[in-house]
Amino acid sequence: MKAASPAEPAAPPVAACETCDVYRAAKLKKLGVTVDRWDYVVALAGNPNTGKSTVFNALTGLRQHTGNWPGKTVTRAEGGFAYADKRFKVVDLPGTYSLLSTSTDEEVARDFLLFGKPDVTVIVVDATRLERNLNLAFQVIEITDRVVICLNLMDEAERHGLKVDARQLARDLGVPVVPTAARRGQGLPLLLETIEGVASGRLTCRPNRWQREPTALREPLAEVGEHLRQAFPGLPNRRWVALRLLGGDTHIIKALRQGELGGKGGEGDIGEWKAALEAARQWRQRLPGDPHEQVVEAIYGEAARLAERAVARPAGGHRPTLDQAIDRVVTSRVWGFPVMALLFAVMLWITITGANVPSSLLASVLVDHGHAWLRAAAEAGGFPWWLRGLLVDGMYLATAWVVSVMLPPMAIFFPMFTLLEDFGYLPRVAFNLDKWFSRAGAHGKQAMTTMMGFGCNAAGVVSTRIIDSPRERLIAIITNNFALCNGRWPTQFLIAAIFIGGLAPAHLAGLVSAAAVAGIALLGVALSLVVSWALSRTFLRGEVSTFSLELPPYRPPRFWQTLYTSLIDRTLFVLWRAVVFALPAGAVIWLSANLKVGGASVAEHLIAWLDPVGVAIGLNGVILLAYIVAIPANEIIIPTVLMLTVLNTGAAGVGQGAGVMFELDSPGAVKALLTQGGWTLLTGINLMLFSLLHNPCSTTIYTIYKETGSKRWTAVATLLPLALGFLVTFLVAACWRRL
Repeated sequence: MKAASPAEPAAPPVAACETCDVYRAAKLKKLGVTVDRWDYVVALAGNPNTGKSTVFNALTGLRQHTGNWPGKTVTRAEGGFAYADKRFKVVDLPGTYSLLSTSTDEEVARDFLLFGKPDVTVIVVDATRLERNLNLAFQVIEITDRVVICLNLMDEAERHGLKVDARQLARDLGVPVVPTAARRGQGLPLLLETIEGVASGRLTCRPNRWQREPTALREPLAEVGEHLRQAFPGLPNRRWVALRLLGGDTHIIKALRQGELGGKGGEGDIGEWKAALEAARQWRQRLPGDPHEQVVEAIYGEAARLAERAVARPAGGHRPTLDQAIDRVVTSRVWGFPVMALLFAVMLWITITGANVPSSLLASVLVDHGHAWLRAAAEAGGFPWWLRGLLVDGMYLATAWVVSVMLPPMAIFFPMFTLLEDFGYLPRVAFNLDKWFSRAGAHGKQAMTTMMGFGCNAAGVVSTRIIDSPRERLIAIITNNFALCNGRWPTQFLIAAIFIGGLAPAHLAGLVSAAAVAGIALLGVALSLVVSWALSRTFLRGEVSTFSLELPPYRPPRFWQTLYTSLIDRTLFVLWRAVVFALPAGAVIWLSANLKVGGASVAEHLIAWLDPVGVAIGLNGVILLAYIVAIPANEIIIPTVLMLTVLNTGAAGVGQGAGVMFELDSPGAVKALLTQGGWTLLTGINLMLFSLLHNPCSTTIYTIYKETGSKRWTAVATLLPLALGFLVTFLVAACWRRL
């Protein structure tokens, strides 16, 4: 693969072996995040779904997860590499379609290009969607001369029968164009050499900037641009700034006033830059139509012209592709939702049935043998009984339970979820749900944040940053808890297997249990829509925003890389968070069971006090207390319930003492103990509902406060699902008892 570049002639020819990809790649040293010093800064820009993060990973060695929907890179990621004895810092900017709007991701990208002044800006474009991607390229070229076009996904273009002339594109744009297929590593060595050449000045770019502005804008651009030239002679992107002033961009106006763009700290020709602002204001009032829309339309027209010159399409007309054939089914009004529900149920069934054996093995190692060994070691070390109990029976055992119960389902569910994301199916889920969220008065991107919430609600809350409207983002934050997070799956799986699956024949028990859990998950989505609708028409009224959701092409999932990233980025991260919060929860549980007041433990007093409320809503005091003491980690609800049940009933021969969580050999033994504690089918059903509808865990609550900065909305997001939980379980219990 050869780079297409209109730049000045390179250095004298070198030996043939030094021009091959193997030699170039050998000079690359991936630095990850260890970039304490650097010679050059490289900005990585591009539309969503162009493989930008894949290029970033290939250059730096980091494992930033590559998402297949807009907004995956909400804030910029940084890494580094060394090449040709120079150190490069790489900044992966958020995927964005434009620099002309004011969304968060577009502002992050634009501000870094303007104020960060990178030595090279690499624009990753999709070779199969060149017309749409060149829109951003034109805008970046307006800001900086030092640009390299990474013409990515050439393998997919070839698969679709497209032939892209990189040399023609380079001549039209006036900057180097390097064809690549980043997923396969093709073209990346040549991209490295081109980046180094532009950064060092060995290659000089002469960009052909967009010149076909609308006729109505030529005089305004000339006048405003001349004022800017007089005020800031060193301003390198004068025409682009003039365009933004005519568009009324308040961010650029502020930057000019503060001297961030002019480079004079606000001490330039004050009369001239004020004249530029005044001229732009007057022209905005006199110009017909919206200048912003005129500019966008003209840029897209120029992009279409260049794409037509560079791309040769197959003869014989357009034929439906495999992607389109699949989309006819998975995004169909008739089949889209059934396929989504079936696929979701299959994933849950695989998770339920596949997690049993590894969970048992981990429990045997950590709980049966590890707990016994530590207890014996503490006794041999002369630890007083209370210290031994607090550390070993409380803190360690709670943590061991979290790991053994939580790790296997996550290690199965997250890779499957990530494979679907890598394949490109999850954006179709967002597409199917978009119209429902819009009808509910919420932003269409809330469908994406809800999907993230199924892994971890704290991560789902953070992901709401992709929503630009503060009102709609707040709705997404408040309702994210209705997505069943990973910590609640073990409770759902066990209770469904014991109480729901037990109603069906043995060979159908797994499927029935999976269907029950899937039903609870879908109920959470429905409640998210209902609550969003209610909030958007009461406390959070406003106009619904629109957004563009690009459906990426289907791509073969990279199994081993996906397995690695899902285990590191999601499974172990969430597991570590659970472990950190499980330690203090274990201490609280042990203390409540062993501190005596009036001859009974604190836990027994609390159970007796909470029991009337619990029974009224189809639960019991044990369950309510378990949810209070286990607020740091939903993963320890079941072991806490078992321990408190033994403590409350005085069951003989079960457990290892007050405050000591334990496991039982089979679901049948668990059901027998719970039945002894007064549990019925109603208790099991309402526990599944209450597991969906209760307050977020402490990590999510803290995350909500950090994201909103409001105690009021944090309280609303915490108490609203809890109130709904009490209401729904009370209504179910009342109807049940009438039957």
